[in-house]
Amino acid sequence: MLMFLSILLMMALHVNAQTDNVQIYNKEITLDKVEIKQYGLSLIDTAFIDTFKLNNLMDNLEDTIYQDAQDAHFDENGTIVEEKPGITLDRQAFVHLFRNLYYSEDKGKLKVPEASVYPKVDSGLLKEISVYELGRYVTFYKKSNAERSHNIYLAAEAINNTVIFPGETFSFNDVVGERTTERGYKRAPVIVKGELSEDIGGGICQVSSTLYNAVDLKGVQIVERYAHSRRVPYVPPGRDATVSWWGPDFVFKNLYNEPILIRAKSANGQMVVTIHSSETVEYFSGNGD
Repeated sequence: MLMFLSILLMMALHVNAQTDNVQIYNKEITLDKVEIKQYGLSLIDTAFIDTFKLNNLMDNLEDTIYQDAQDAHFDENGTIVEEKPGITLDRQAFVHLFRNLYYSEDKGKLKVPEASVYPKVDSGLLKEISVYELGRYVTFYKKSNAERSHNIYLAAEAINNTVIFPGETFSFNDVVGERTTERGYKRAPVIVKGELSEDIGGGICQVSSTLYNAVDLKGVQIVERYAHSRRVPYVPPGRDATVSWWGPDFVFKNLYNEPILIRAKSANGQMVVTIHSSETVEYFSGNGD
């Protein structure tokens, strides 16, 4: 029965997905009394609800209706796009409604209750932490190398609009994700054990290196950084940050009292990273600094 319900829910999602403008928020899921009565401990006493089966049901329902909240962000024109709340299963309300209908003589239906998932970054916060520029760094690349330029663009877009709250850690690999052909990355030159080679995602080390130089600030702690095995042309010696999915990462921690915002863009042979925060941003070292 649980598998049958899951199939029905996925079918409902598929039908709704046929129209691009239909949002999951408007979908209504109901359970009738016949379905609910299947969750009793039939081998012991139907006066008791099988909590294991009930938890599995809630997991399936949550997987079906869950929608991530969308943080506010800047579009390519520098205009703030407002945040959008997400949606999830209201488990506490669901258990209450489920038990009431299970033990009642009512043969009505249970409308699955939903709860909002609130975005981490709203337009007010984004506006506040974008007014003051803490750091900036620019590197250059040959735009004639289409594959490498494309990879740089994808990685720059991945880190763009990232907000790191006080005490939080940023991982380049976590934010950018695995560099695969399925995600649009192309083969381009990379440095492997001191030798030039080609691999999927070649060029993104220029993005991580540009970011490293932009966040090399008093209030940012560099947690993890590795240099290439040979000199790279886009930053001075010792100022690079090599990354790979199965190897080195570039990680830093925000030690400021305010969130910091990463803005990144690559176009026309330029890779630009700027770091922003609010006008009240301060760094406390604990040593009177």
